[in-house]
Amino acid sequence: MKRKIRIGNAGGYWGDDLDAFRRQLIGGPLDYITMDFLAEITMSILRRQQLKDPQLGYARDFLTQMEENLTEIVRRGVRVITNAGGMNPVALGRRIRKLASDRDLDLKVGVVYGDDISNQLYELSGAGESFANMETGESFRDVRRRVTAANVYLGAEPVVAALDAGCQIIVTGRVTDTGVTLAPMIHEFGWATDDWDRLAAGVVAGHIIECGAQATGGNLTDWQKVPSFKDIGYPIIEMEPSGDFTVTKHPRTGGLVCEQTVKEQLVYEMGDPAQYISPDAVAYFDTIRVEDKGRNRVHVSGVRGGPAPGSFKVSMAYQDGWKAEGEVLVSGPDIEAKADVLSKVFWRKVGHDFEETSTSLVGGGAIWPRSLQGCSPNEIYLRFGVRDHDLGKIDAFSKALPAMILAGPSGMAVSTRGRPRPQPVVAYWPALMRRDNVTAKVLTLDPDDTEDFRQIPFRVPIDGGLPAHSDEPRRVPKPFKASGPARKVKLRELCYARSGDKGDTCNIGVLARSPRVYAWMCEYLTARVVRSFFKGMVKGKVTRYELANLEGLNFLLEGALGGGGTLSLLVDPQGKTMSQALLQMEVEVPAGLLRGL
Repeated sequence: MKRKIRIGNAGGYWGDDLDAFRRQLIGGPLDYITMDFLAEITMSILRRQQLKDPQLGYARDFLTQMEENLTEIVRRGVRVITNAGGMNPVALGRRIRKLASDRDLDLKVGVVYGDDISNQLYELSGAGESFANMETGESFRDVRRRVTAANVYLGAEPVVAALDAGCQIIVTGRVTDTGVTLAPMIHEFGWATDDWDRLAAGVVAGHIIECGAQATGGNLTDWQKVPSFKDIGYPIIEMEPSGDFTVTKHPRTGGLVCEQTVKEQLVYEMGDPAQYISPDAVAYFDTIRVEDKGRNRVHVSGVRGGPAPGSFKVSMAYQDGWKAEGEVLVSGPDIEAKADVLSKVFWRKVGHDFEETSTSLVGGGAIWPRSLQGCSPNEIYLRFGVRDHDLGKIDAFSKALPAMILAGPSGMAVSTRGRPRPQPVVAYWPALMRRDNVTAKVLTLDPDDTEDFRQIPFRVPIDGGLPAHSDEPRRVPKPFKASGPARKVKLRELCYARSGDKGDTCNIGVLARSPRVYAWMCEYLTARVVRSFFKGMVKGKVTRYELANLEGLNFLLEGALGGGGTLSLLVDPQGKTMSQALLQMEVEVPAGLLRGL
């Protein structure tokens, strides 16, 4: 057994830096490189490509990276795992195998699939799968005929089978972001399928590096601390057999790895921190310990876990009407007055009521809550958006916008995007499916052009009586005490934060800059305060979770993203900016609380 394995991430989404793979490959020793290409909307895009050409449906960017680096991969003996296969992993695997053959390279390729159930929905429904919306409880019946993509989130197990078969490059369909990172640990260390603590540690490690440079200084609140964003180093996990691991990056690369970068990524897109669910295990984020161990080295330990769930999550996309968005450039002076006049005239000219409309002053506070608006810039984009199931109404909107350019106040210019184009809305439908109704498939492509196929059924794990939710005792911080005259400061002087999307819900993880600040946060930064700050932006409830081990709080803001995904007409439909908005909130604190920050 190896004493340590080094796993580097080289991409967090489809469209990430194409040069990152090369930097990871040649920047220093690595055993594995993993890449995450898939999001819910990505699967719909890949499905449309596949319907136009049955040989497509995968992330072609990854094939380009293999064309450039395949010889070096084989020379260095690095193994590569990615879910770039999307809707057609078999086609991608065969393309890579042909690349290797054309270069006379001794390379075995593995393909993991079986996640695509879009052609089995009626059969599975008849067998008892309800596929009710797991967030709203809505019935699947009326949506089923409009589904364009349906994929089960597979875990690490089939990837482990491909590694055990000797595959050096493995492409998958919808395997979880954490699963592609956990698989090498199970393969190398022989972790048992019910060793929940170690499996959970692998899930946490995968979560930290799954979004690429977000763990190495990207999107950092205190971005000024990052020495350089040029050729930013992507994250590397040094995993030990015990489940403890270190987060780092290659030397002589940009970016930064420190306690703050790791903690911010830990709270990214988090729900209940005591129950982070993956197909492989439930990870308890409220037990994690994070500690700086020198320059660009952070040690993570203490992860505990519980049994994998009896159901797998299914991500579906379905057609849900149309939308269009367009904008005109408005310059000063009197921007706000001009925008007000234009908006009233424009909507009157369109002459229709829509299911959803949006008017935003991009550059004048469009992404901020009302409490932070009030700037008067020199120019803005006046942005309009509509969503409806009636395509005729969408067409009327598209024709009305360009007509405003010569018939309004001075200082206007047409958008470089021209007339808005109607776009199909692809909505997201999350559901659950019994684990033992899922079968993964593994295809291995050998250098001698032979192919081997096997199926991997999933069994409901025996939990051994372990809780599916952390039983970590709640740590109550010491009562908040600080002296000195009251001072008004922005929350960012006390905290740092990161936010992300989960459907129509935004999560904001807020982390204290000191233990005393955490005690203050627990007492004063309540769900009610956060909801009041985002008044007008958040339509649903706000829930607060405490993370004493990380000295942080996690807030879930429901109904905050305009429906989420392609449904949303917001400027920031993924909630990426909401954490920075919250940090602009003014709070009144004793001066003593600021001491030492």
